[in-house]
Amino acid sequence: MASSGDAEGSLTPVDFIQLQHYMEDSSLRVKDVIKEFHAGGRLAQHSFGECMDAVGFSLFLKTYLEVDDFPADFCQRLFHYFRHVDQDGSNKCSLPKGGRVSLSDVSCYFSVLEEGQPREKLEFTFKLYDKDCNQLLDSSEVDRIITQMMRAADYLGWDATELRPVLKEMMTAFDVDDSGYVTLEEWVKGGMNNVPLLVLLGLKMTERDGQHIWRMKHFNKPTYCSVCQNMLLGLGKQGLCCTCCKYTVHSRCANKNPEPCSRTFVKSKNEIGIAAHDWIRADCNSNKCQVCHKKIKTLAGRRCVWCQELRHDECIFSGLSSCDCGPLRDHILPPWAIFPISKEEDSSLLNVTPDGHILQGLSLKARKGQSLVANFSRRGHKEAMVNGGHIVPVSDRHPLLVFVNPKSGGMQGERVLRKFQYLLNPRQVYNLSNGGPAPGLHFFRSLDQYRILVCGGDGTVGWLLDAIDKADLQVRHPVAVLPLGTGNDLARCLRWGGGYDGSNLREILKEVEASEQVPMDRWSIQVIPEDPQDAGDPVPYEIINNYFSIGVDASIAHRFHSMREKHPRRFNSRMKNKLWYLEFATSETISATCKKLKECLMIQCCGRSLDLSSMSLEGIAVLNIPSMHGGSNLWGESKKCDGAPEAEHSEVITDPELLKTVSQDISDRRMEVVGLEGAIEMGQIYTKMKSAGHRLAQTSQITIRTIKALPMQIDGEPWMQPPCTIHITHKNQANMLMAVPTKPSGFFHLK
Repeated sequence: MASSGDAEGSLTPVDFIQLQHYMEDSSLRVKDVIKEFHAGGRLAQHSFGECMDAVGFSLFLKTYLEVDDFPADFCQRLFHYFRHVDQDGSNKCSLPKGGRVSLSDVSCYFSVLEEGQPREKLEFTFKLYDKDCNQLLDSSEVDRIITQMMRAADYLGWDATELRPVLKEMMTAFDVDDSGYVTLEEWVKGGMNNVPLLVLLGLKMTERDGQHIWRMKHFNKPTYCSVCQNMLLGLGKQGLCCTCCKYTVHSRCANKNPEPCSRTFVKSKNEIGIAAHDWIRADCNSNKCQVCHKKIKTLAGRRCVWCQELRHDECIFSGLSSCDCGPLRDHILPPWAIFPISKEEDSSLLNVTPDGHILQGLSLKARKGQSLVANFSRRGHKEAMVNGGHIVPVSDRHPLLVFVNPKSGGMQGERVLRKFQYLLNPRQVYNLSNGGPAPGLHFFRSLDQYRILVCGGDGTVGWLLDAIDKADLQVRHPVAVLPLGTGNDLARCLRWGGGYDGSNLREILKEVEASEQVPMDRWSIQVIPEDPQDAGDPVPYEIINNYFSIGVDASIAHRFHSMREKHPRRFNSRMKNKLWYLEFATSETISATCKKLKECLMIQCCGRSLDLSSMSLEGIAVLNIPSMHGGSNLWGESKKCDGAPEAEHSEVITDPELLKTVSQDISDRRMEVVGLEGAIEMGQIYTKMKSAGHRLAQTSQITIRTIKALPMQIDGEPWMQPPCTIHITHKNQANMLMAVPTKPSGFFHLK
């Protein structure tokens, strides 16, 4: 990947991947670290003017990446990488002598790679190279910046042969008067209008509706630029592709006034409710026009962003002008259902676009047999606005509100976010890293019927359900799950699977449409320490969605989480996580830290004490759903034998014979209590070598008292708890969506 052929001054793809992992785990910014090398900083002795030595470079990496054991050989390779000078003649300035590297070059390189706003990055880069603070950069300093940007682009997988001319052209355009100097104002203004540079700097959002959201992409088949209509050439057929509409261009053509992106809302009251196509130039791959039914040549056709219909340029106005949103019509919130309102009409600023529009969602009211109503009286329109949104009757529609946790499942979250922004209206797809669930729930508050899809692990689902509680919505809209985490126990029991495998999201949307709504119990947990001065670790949650446990499994989870917090880069894949869990489970089996658990706690179910004296247990699990530890059914299947007594629906059941016939039900306002003998038994249940743990009770209320510090966990989040009293009571029910089973299953029973 490195542009140099000098082995000493180049890095391998493996090096780049390793560096990426370190940067993902760091929370510091470059601008904060370089202060330590200035006069008075704790690392100032390692800076020599604007340079730093090998020891200083090592300390820079350890400080910036927040790691004490950064590999020495990797550090040395990076040091040589920054010592290397490009040999193409474009860089006329020399690197520092005497085994040192430029602090500005290193800082510029890493600042390009880290997250942040483009304007902030441009200003920071300018100030790095404006040594005399005269608000001017000369040509050699500008060339130096280009060199570091090219190195960062190389790291990110850009084709340097195409990007360098774009950056050179941009830098030349900055110096309008050909004076050989660039001012800060010229630098920022020129940079903010250069699309390839903004993509390189990490442009995260569109400035206004109709502006493309670009990202760099490599294509594995012949692809053409929609501006110059020439094929994308070079390494990996690289180009810029819009996340929302798939409009594709060369990097060099992105600044040449490409066609606008599809609209996401209407700006005129006259457009409200009018279902019109949005046509985007597209390579239709020789598919047939849906008007004249003739093949469409390369870039001689257009595609509707909403219904995906393909037409020749000349057939655009020949067919029907109304758009039905195509196969995904039930999920899409179309642009003609969203419109801007004034500040006086909505005091909340949760839905303000970057170009100043305050958006209001329309109520999409299901009404069979009715089509979209396009014409409304001014009086009716004004009244609807006052009441929280104009109601457009749409037949049998349930727009999908999508929340994505981009940090779940490695890079899966980012890819899922982009795909949904293309398949649906970007206004209905929310990145949970930007303000959490509240903005999306607020934006959809006026809709009568809609579904929610949360993409992430069990913790992300719990986050959303808590946000729904706090939003105090009149209707609790049903929630589906696209599992991106590692355990995904809730997703498993709702038939959404143990983890997203990269399958077509259109198929998943079909499953959401066909899913069934089911209520799911949620439980309040109160932990009262015996000694208020010795509260121990903070309790992670106040609500249980999946399970609560004490003992062996919580001990393993606690060790796992402690190690992951200390060395996060060692836990960057599902397979690695499972291997670490196996290692901790093995050591727990040997050490048996939770042996004789019955001597350390007392359990009461609805005031009735459980007798644990005859059992040798190392763990207690309180279950709300029939999945734990990434797929273990600790309660097991229930089969009623002939002549066996039938359990009645009561507040608490502790009789061993009756418990054999009791099935789990996520909506019966009951929790199941299971005993575990140790880590070996947990493994046997997970591998199906054993059917279940020890059934202790089914109850609607639980009180647990402990007399020593014990490991505990709620929904996979562990902590160490000093002696305490724990109360678990029913809180409410969440409306969840359960996928249609692919085949008959006795996994668990629902009433």
